[in-house]
Amino acid sequence: MTDHILLDRIGEGVAELVLNRPEKHNAISPEMASAIRDARRAINDDDSIRAVVVRGAGEKAFCAGTDIGRLDSFKDAWDFRNRVCYATECRRIKKPTVAALKGWAVGGGLEIAINCDIRIAAPSTKIGAPEVKHGWLGGGGQTQMLTRLVGYGKAMMICLTGDTYDSEQAYRMGVLEQVVGEGEEVTAARSMAARIAGHTSIATMTVKEGIRAALNGTLDGASRYENDLMVLAFALGNQRKGIDAFTSRKGG
Repeated sequence: MTDHILLDRIGEGVAELVLNRPEKHNAISPEMASAIRDARRAINDDDSIRAVVVRGAGEKAFCAGTDIGRLDSFKDAWDFRNRVCYATECRRIKKPTVAALKGWAVGGGLEIAINCDIRIAAPSTKIGAPEVKHGWLGGGGQTQMLTRLVGYGKAMMICLTGDTYDSEQAYRMGVLEQVVGEGEEVTAARSMAARIAGHTSIATMTVKEGIRAALNGTLDGASRYENDLMVLAFALGNQRKGIDAFTSRKGG
């Protein structure tokens, strides 16, 4: 794994995936894209990790997207597609993910953020999808996840104009879940991840699967899948302890 992608286990069941190229606003090189895939596999295979914080190093950016200066590294458009799917790798992380945003989160950086489950941002955060200005579109879930998060019209506006939006605008549109004080975004994301990691993995992973099913299927089909996940969680999880604790609080 390149030094530009770090996977740190910070305790309490929480790991951090760090985009560590601050001198380039954490722009993603082909080597970093491969390392994100390796990190995703490591996270999914490590049962001690129950939640993940995704953040950028430095003070100026979460991630400025694909390093355009490295485009000549790709043989053709298909090679580009196959090697620049780093944002969807974040969506394939099975554990709940919390993105801590500050500064630039544009292009592929926005895609990384919207492929995470929860986004907590500093006021300095700026989001945008500038690919249309360069003659293409983002292929890491930009049109798909944005539409699911903010709706048809706002997704069209973001992707067709290529404009940049500040944290307040992004929060109002529904791209961000929380905006906290400047410099507090990582602490807030770690706190959120620790709260999530305090629950059993089977519970949080099935909740995540159920909510994602709501995005991808019909209401009836997703509801049936949710019911199957509930049965799985009840059968495999530590539900008896939770039920006993609840009834004891209620005096039952």
